Amino acid sequence: MSLGLYKDSQFARMFGTSAIKRSIPTASYALFALRDSMTIFASFNLPPVVAPMLSEEVEKVMGRASAAQIMVPAAVQTLSTPLHLWGLDLYNRPTASMAERVKQVGKNWIGSTAARMGRIIPAFGFGGVVNAKVRRRLMERLEEAGKT
Repeated sequence: MSLGLYKDSQFARMFGTSAIKRSIPTASYALFALRDSMTIFASFNLPPVVAPMLSEEVEKVMGRASAAQIMVPAAVQTLSTPLHLWGLDLYNRPTASMAERVKQVGKNWIGSTAARMGRIIPAFGFGGVVNAKVRRRLMERLEEAGKT
């Protein structure tokens, strides 16, 4: 996660709106870390909890576990993206009021959430589905090897 936080700080500097390059506020790092923690928690811990709650209709298209693995990391972006935007805004507009920050985050929330979902679904959604299948097959092989 620390490499990701470093990447975020560099992107904030490279693509920020401020002409003055300054240090990233500690609060921005904290918000980025919380955002990443939420995504990781949702990607690895929540799909097994959510899968049994999904409708049986999902089974017509794919397994519930796979559907949950794709949907949950994407869904958490609706909650974590505002933290991301808030962290960027702290760097880009250090003197903005709370009302100005809320307005700015709200203005960028939908587009940024869609972009983050597009980035998260392949990595934690499809990647999680493939990882689970590969892991299950490898564990089955280990069990078979242990029986002989």
